[in-house]
Amino acid sequence: MPDWKLYQGAAIEEGERSLTETLTARSHEQALLQKLSTRQARVAVVGLGYVGLPLATEIAQGGFTVTGIEMQASRVDSVNRGESYIPDVLTEDLRHLVEGHKVRAQLGYEVLAHTDVMVVAVPTPLDRNRNPDIQYIRNVVQLSLPYVHAGQLIIMESTSYPGTLEEAVLPGIEGKGLQVGKDVFVAYSSERIDPGNAASRLRNSPKVVGGVTPACTRVACAFYEAAISAHTHPVSSPRVAEMSKLLENTFRVVNVSLVNELSQLCDRMGVDIWEVINAASTKPFGFMSFYPGPGVGGHCIPIDPFYLSWKAKEYGFTTRFIELAGEINEDMPGYVVSQAMEQLNSVGKALKGSNVLVLGLAYKRDISDTRESAALKVVELLLERGARVAYHDPHVPTIEIASRYLESVALTRETLQSTDLAIVTTDHTAVDYRLVAAHAPLVYDTRNALKDVQGSNLRRLGAPSAPGH
Repeated sequence: MPDWKLYQGAAIEEGERSLTETLTARSHEQALLQKLSTRQARVAVVGLGYVGLPLATEIAQGGFTVTGIEMQASRVDSVNRGESYIPDVLTEDLRHLVEGHKVRAQLGYEVLAHTDVMVVAVPTPLDRNRNPDIQYIRNVVQLSLPYVHAGQLIIMESTSYPGTLEEAVLPGIEGKGLQVGKDVFVAYSSERIDPGNAASRLRNSPKVVGGVTPACTRVACAFYEAAISAHTHPVSSPRVAEMSKLLENTFRVVNVSLVNELSQLCDRMGVDIWEVINAASTKPFGFMSFYPGPGVGGHCIPIDPFYLSWKAKEYGFTTRFIELAGEINEDMPGYVVSQAMEQLNSVGKALKGSNVLVLGLAYKRDISDTRESAALKVVELLLERGARVAYHDPHVPTIEIASRYLESVALTRETLQSTDLAIVTTDHTAVDYRLVAAHAPLVYDTRNALKDVQGSNLRRLGAPSAPGH
């Protein structure tokens, strides 16, 4: 006969243990929510680059004390001097926060032992085979684990493939005996920073938040709402949040590749792609304007879709749109150089030995970021074909390309007159394009920067040659 007293005792003990765990989980969640609402939570941002430093600054401006963890000593020193190296963060704002003891930076991870919130914003590049390289995330996990503790919120903002948080982050936390959603809270919320765009800021960009458990989502949403006053959009899992970021950037890369391909067709047809886009954009529904150029750049657009393409192969699926879009965009620098050669040939000159001035090396207008910039590939190809290349970029004073150290040259009448061809690869607003058109013998404009300028020496990507050329 079963011993009902033993069964009863075991059930009571199990019930008490379950109640204790529930109360402990609630106490951790409630304590953290209380700290967030009163701005008493101590925050650490790991990675102080184009995402991390603006985020740390915004959180501090929201009333929290923030410690930045950064592996580059030069960046740590700059932050602690109150000197910004990211254009979207004003030095006066950073200095004010540093002097007010709201922001500081350090190299080590020890501060995490006394931190309530850790936000990870480290790079996620591609390796030489265009496969995801999440070594920075793995390094953060390894270095931070000794200091992860109960009552802590951990958020990943680094863009990666769906499943990264579950595969690369959770095992280490659970290996410490911590229960996610009870002892610690873990979530994913992708960054939505648009460098150089003053109209799109952290505070007016909704945050998609996917926690490992409902409690994780609640705490992470509360953090963003308190720290940067952001509207949050909770989703059912980290995978949904990770996938949403890749969809955002894949949508862009596919549409950019479409207009890049059409720009080549328009070149052959004698139709102006820029006029076509402007006409199509008058439709009040079902159309969104994208523009051609020498290729795609930045940390997101050329990289993120390939994270999804790589992950899809694990499921026996080929993302044909993504791979085709990648091929078209990767071919654009070569197309630009071929058109430059054709333009020089039209006046009896060869590219080899010609003086070519490249206008703009940053990947987009009015920023200094050259990561994955198509302009760099254009310069490499020009050098490979024997051109003598100089560049002008008011935001990029020096750069190393193809093992050559280059400095931005002054944009003067003399500089332009001594060149054989000027190629506009980035349409910085500080450049005097009328000066360029007036004094450069030939101009090839890949950004429509000279749309309001007339001249037989001008040619634009995706547009018929100017009359008389």
